[in-house]
Amino acid sequence: MSGTIRPVLSGHKALVVGIANESSIAYGCAKAFRTVGADLALTWLNEKARPYVEPLAQELGAEITAPLDVGIPGQLEAVFEKIRRQWGRLDILIHSIAFAPKADLQGGLLACSAEGFAKAMDVSCHSFIRMARLAAPLMSEGGTLFAMSYYGANRVVPNYNVMGPVKAALEAACRYLAFELGPAGIRVHAISPGPLKTRAASGLKDFELLLNEAAEKAPLGELVDIMDVGFACAYLATPLARRITGGTVYVDGGANVVA
Repeated sequence: MSGTIRPVLSGHKALVVGIANESSIAYGCAKAFRTVGADLALTWLNEKARPYVEPLAQELGAEITAPLDVGIPGQLEAVFEKIRRQWGRLDILIHSIAFAPKADLQGGLLACSAEGFAKAMDVSCHSFIRMARLAAPLMSEGGTLFAMSYYGANRVVPNYNVMGPVKAALEAACRYLAFELGPAGIRVHAISPGPLKTRAASGLKDFELLLNEAAEKAPLGELVDIMDVGFACAYLATPLARRITGGTVYVDGGANVVA
């Protein structure tokens, strides 16, 4: 596929947050952006994750790499300062991180603790707002922000539990940020992929059943993969999508339209 695709984002600077391994949605986004010519900045969560992410960063020719745990004070600011020093600007940001303590994720919403809910909201939603605040000054000529959501933000998906309300908040944040940042030429998208076999999804109960149901339900009759998500984001980051902002874009083979 890559041989038939033009480098339509050549020279664009993209920060991709959330790669854990080669199955990550964030990796699909990074690979797609690189395929169409963008320069990359990639992060890993911690030293445990680094051996899995660093080789992928090298494979993609990432110009900037850094650790980033949004729960550690100062790390987010350090990443953006590194981008400011080396690039002086930013065109694209992918936020593809989410977290909830296992007991709070698997125990149902009624059983979710206040601490677990707050942690899930901070990592999965508010960190996107913090990133947008830091990215905006670097997007002086406009840019595109992406946050990864899921169908469970708008409809009840059994076993998605606390992440449903949290992703709903994330989609609302995208709408409000699109409104606030629009005058600066910065577009904001919530991306809602169909279920994918990622490490993050493995924490959901009966996830294999969810995958099978999604494939049967989708009008296109098959599951999407990480590159489908990545190329959808790449398109939205181009001038071809310059009048699109604020909405939730489904990349799920059409499954969201079927009751």
